[in-house]
Amino acid sequence: MLITNAALADGREADVRVSGESIAAVGDLDPEREEDVIEAEGNLLLPGMVDVHVHFREPGHPDKETWSSGSQSAAAGGVTTVVDQPNTDPPTVSGEAFDEKVELAAPSCVDYGINGGVTPDWDPDSLFDRPLFALGEVFLADSTGNMGIEADLFESALRRATDEGVTVTVHAEDADRFDESVLPSSTGNASGDEPRARDRGDEDYDAWSAYRPPEAELAAIERACEVAEDVGARIHVAHTSTPEGADVASEAGMSTEVTPHHLFLSRDDLDDLGTFGRMNPPLRSEERREALWERLVDGTVDIVATDHAPHTRLEKDRSVWEAPSGVPGVETALPLLLNAAREGDIGYERVRDVTAANPAERFGLDRKGRIETGRDADLVLVDPESARPIHGPDLHSRCGWSPFETFEGVFPEWTMVRGRFVYHETGTGATGTGGPDTVFREGVGRNVRASE
Repeated sequence: MLITNAALADGREADVRVSGESIAAVGDLDPEREEDVIEAEGNLLLPGMVDVHVHFREPGHPDKETWSSGSQSAAAGGVTTVVDQPNTDPPTVSGEAFDEKVELAAPSCVDYGINGGVTPDWDPDSLFDRPLFALGEVFLADSTGNMGIEADLFESALRRATDEGVTVTVHAEDADRFDESVLPSSTGNASGDEPRARDRGDEDYDAWSAYRPPEAELAAIERACEVAEDVGARIHVAHTSTPEGADVASEAGMSTEVTPHHLFLSRDDLDDLGTFGRMNPPLRSEERREALWERLVDGTVDIVATDHAPHTRLEKDRSVWEAPSGVPGVETALPLLLNAAREGDIGYERVRDVTAANPAERFGLDRKGRIETGRDADLVLVDPESARPIHGPDLHSRCGWSPFETFEGVFPEWTMVRGRFVYHETGTGATGTGGPDTVFREGVGRNVRASE
């Protein structure tokens, strides 16, 4: 097929020829005989987002998300490759668990990678015998799944992964720096008559941010970078929530990712979000959010990844101490960034780099991330002026809600994975959903490491 009159992120106007699964040519091209022609009408053609951090919840919690619903949500948001994290039930810490997850991923609309995890009873021999995407998210403090590990195990795992040529992705928070003074005594952490900030109770939604302070992240990033330097490894720091953390990782030569929720939301939003705004690491101050955005624009931050971590409404609608951590985001990340570009806050070329080109390069996906001859035809077409409000019920994640309710997003008209349309809009909401009617194609996705 030939896609004509497309605008590329770098400002060029070009035609793009797709042959089989690949991009065959980019430039001023004439249609060939019997070639299907798709008119882009000057709209923006992007490489599909490579989201290196999602939690699709299978196995263990299909009520929150499945590979079918999660990959549909990804495709509708312009994501063509996802990387699933290991804190499922059971966790992906053995070859057997890895194989089970691969079977569950069969319906995926989009390409995928699967990370192996580290726990005290992990089985590295069988894990490294599988086509892992990376090792991690390796948790330096507990989060969903309670997979936090001690420092000696982290160093051991990092050495083994380095020997195997596998990247390690790190969830960097130091639990020793958590501020237990904000915990209510009912959590069981009160000691004697030590005063507790009990007024920071169930309705004080900022308490979670106070409990896991920026200093906890910064200390963990510094330590992880030191260990990586000692081992001779280059780690990837997941969901950096502070500008200071991004600076430390960058200066140490490590790669960093930021999430849409840390870029677009802050502690100022918690009164509206309530417990639906609880995540790890938590939201930071508005000043830090603005500074983190500056790091994204100036190149200090390498990658935007979603940390898509859906939970049901029932689970989230609990006290700030009982609600699980995590928010959905795989369908809204690229639309939010494209809207920011529409408003002049970031360039389209920079959006392309942090969502596609950089993650593909960082993790060795030579066929992903750019619109170039020989690359996979992972393509997304958007009308850059067609912003619309985000509404959770219109999205395709099984959880049915979004922390970005009513934010403006620029959504794809269609998404292609290796030359096959996996998502396209067909109408304007005749089914009563409030969003456009859509068509998906399942089963297209494959493990990006299995073919290497």
